[in-house]
Amino acid sequence: MTTANTVATPPNDACSAPSRFIDSDHPEVVEHAAKIVADAGARTDREKAVALFLAVRDGWRYDPYGVSYDQSDYTASAILRSSSSWCVPKSVLLTALCRAAGIPAALGFADVRNHLQSEKLQETMGTDLFVFHGYSLIWIDGAWRKASSAFNRELCERFGTKVLDFDGTTDALMHPFDEAGNRHMEYVDQRGEFEDLPFDLIFATFDEVYGDAFKTVSSGTDGAFVE
Repeated sequence: MTTANTVATPPNDACSAPSRFIDSDHPEVVEHAAKIVADAGARTDREKAVALFLAVRDGWRYDPYGVSYDQSDYTASAILRSSSSWCVPKSVLLTALCRAAGIPAALGFADVRNHLQSEKLQETMGTDLFVFHGYSLIWIDGAWRKASSAFNRELCERFGTKVLDFDGTTDALMHPFDEAGNRHMEYVDQRGEFEDLPFDLIFATFDEVYGDAFKTVSSGTDGAFVE
């Protein structure tokens, strides 16, 4: 697959500015970012990025069934008001909080295969392949770092999967194995890097791959690590 888009290195102005979905200038987003940074006593961009990552990872419970087709649900300010979400919205939020804190950030997407997917979700979706798994790209100390904030610590500890940590010096992508050594997440393809959420592209691909599956499930949790 040809990468649809690649963010600039070093980052261009768009990676620091608010956009349609990454509304990093929204007062609630600005206030929340400032509070996280202050509470953590973070001074450098690396310290700020780590604090923001941890806040998003654990502050929003992972919910694979909360997939909305309403564009308004995917602005960072709207996500901020929720209590649970999935990889794409959580990545939008982390990216917006980083920009609000003065750190250039963007979005990356990949197709991943979940070898520990629950039978319930497997039956619903008809596959263990998840297209457009989302993560954040954060500019730290002269390099882009990839960070997936999808799975909160409580969920990982409950189901025996590895908690994904981020120290700002290396990428933090999904673990290939769980705590028992079973295969977990496998990155199988790249979808590209974007300065804003490619909403239409993502949901057109969902319709193509999954049909009406995401339109019929309801919010909840069954312990499925689906992304």
